[in-house]
Amino acid sequence: MRLSNLADYAVITMSAAANHCGGERISASELAGETGLPKPTVQKLVSKLTGAGLLRSVRGANGGLQLARPAAAITVADIVEAVEGPIALTACIDASGECDHEAGCTMKPHWPVINSALRGALAQITLTQLRTKPAQTIQQKETA
Repeated sequence: MRLSNLADYAVITMSAAANHCGGERISASELAGETGLPKPTVQKLVSKLTGAGLLRSVRGANGGLQLARPAAAITVADIVEAVEGPIALTACIDASGECDHEAGCTMKPHWPVINSALRGALAQITLTQLRTKPAQTIQQKETA
């Protein structure tokens, strides 16, 4: 499984926005500059992330974007789902999913469990963790 570029960029954008948490606001243009992502892409992501309740847009002279909730309360699963929709490895469990082998499929009942495990793993990684170096994150878990 591979995330789409847009989901990857959403995680990058949210990580950059998390660097400004604590009431500070940042514009989509500034996020694009910090991340090196194209401004139109960041604007599209900001729209999706705001719609999903992960970012908050404040208008006015002191306006801009800020996290809608603390970085510790936003997970990689939240971000991916904001851009991609529900996390699922196969389309067959969707209501619209079609499969030529559905009648004799022995895997269909197992996919929800697999998808739940994948979502659970991504839900354990918060924006707060993404703001630290991976070695620090691993070391912190080992000492906990």
